[in-house]
Amino acid sequence: MALLFSLPPPSSPSSSSPSFSSHCFTISLSSGHQSCRRIRFLPVAATTTTHNRQHSIPLDKSSLAVAEASEEDQLWAAACLHVRSFYDFQASSYGIHDHKRYLAEREFVALKERIAGKREGFKRVSCINATLPLSQLSSSENDLCAACKFTSNGEDRVVVGTLDLNQCLWLPEEIAGTKPEGIEADFGRAYLSNVCVARELHRNGLGYDIVTKSKIVAEEWGITDLYVHVAVDNEPAKNLYMKSGFIHENDEPAWQARFLDRPRRILLWIGLPCTNEL
Repeated sequence: MALLFSLPPPSSPSSSSPSFSSHCFTISLSSGHQSCRRIRFLPVAATTTTHNRQHSIPLDKSSLAVAEASEEDQLWAAACLHVRSFYDFQASSYGIHDHKRYLAEREFVALKERIAGKREGFKRVSCINATLPLSQLSSSENDLCAACKFTSNGEDRVVVGTLDLNQCLWLPEEIAGTKPEGIEADFGRAYLSNVCVARELHRNGLGYDIVTKSKIVAEEWGITDLYVHVAVDNEPAKNLYMKSGFIHENDEPAWQARFLDRPRRILLWIGLPCTNEL
């Protein structure tokens, strides 16, 4: 039996990662010339997954570290958390493990390329992770530990929250911010993307922690205007960003959301004090 992956082509050379898009991914299961069945994997909200209302595990944050990631194994762990957060899988479907790994590899390569400055349109990109020691997580988080573990200075840790900070004029397939105007927009505007927290650990303030760290890093870069996109019906995510100081700036046109086959987004903005003149 052959496993055939059908994926949409990138929208442009500057496309970043699958989680910027809401296209469907299809697996065809075939034997010889006969196709047996097709399975569709639908990515969920692209900016944050705090929609999930399942029971959350209380967390001791004394060993929590929130910092920019530089090592490849930590970037890989972040890519795996993207896949756990942004795609909805049926556990009984054939080939799930292989497909998850394929998506993680795709996310990993795109993330590395953006950070290395190899994606057109992105001036500077940083992956910011919240991590915990593996020893602090219980057996109830075995799947998370297996997927998102990395080693740092001889210690096994797990990426439990992550986001990307992107210095750019706009993100692919998203509405653009309007501040600052003119030539200042080239270096003063940035966006958050791929914001997610391990679903087992929601409601522990991890989202707020990584967003807070992103604002500090953005200020160090000289960013004056920081943006984030969020689905209009994602109240927990909107509450998180507004708690962090973001306010509403614009709405995605309904036709664009229909064309991209995803929930309509709103654009939130926060102004930052410039602490580093570039």
